[in-house]
Amino acid sequence: MQLTQYTDFSLRVLIYLGTHQDRRVTITEISNAYDISRNHLVKVVHQLSHNGWITTIRGKNGGMHLAFLPEQINIGTIIRQTEPHMNLVECFDKTNDSCAISLSCSLKRTLYQARKAFLEVLDQHTLADSLGPKSAEIISIFEDKAKKPAA
Repeated sequence: MQLTQYTDFSLRVLIYLGTHQDRRVTITEISNAYDISRNHLVKVVHQLSHNGWITTIRGKNGGMHLAFLPEQINIGTIIRQTEPHMNLVECFDKTNDSCAISLSCSLKRTLYQARKAFLEVLDQHTLADSLGPKSAEIISIFEDKAKKPAA
């Protein structure tokens, strides 16, 4: 199973905001810290705001922050909202399934169970579980790297 880049960026934004709860953060700051395209992050931030996970404030002193405590942000819920379909294989999509063995294949049932188990594990974790000294330390390294002029 591979999550989309969109989901990856969504989780990174939430982790960054979770490690900087003491202030508002800008898209440009996150873009520089993670070396991610600002344009990609604009879309991610818009959707996270639309879904109510973050609060954004426009203007000169604007920025964003988490709308909830990290303990209240469930990772499984975020994954479900950011992944387009969670189709592990073609036959999960009944509209576009052209697999010749779909009707007789029992592997689909096993893969459904695996997807369900994957999401159940994610449902047991919150954003707070992804934060801590190591997260802040790693983000700090990226921030320092972004501030240094290119040699």
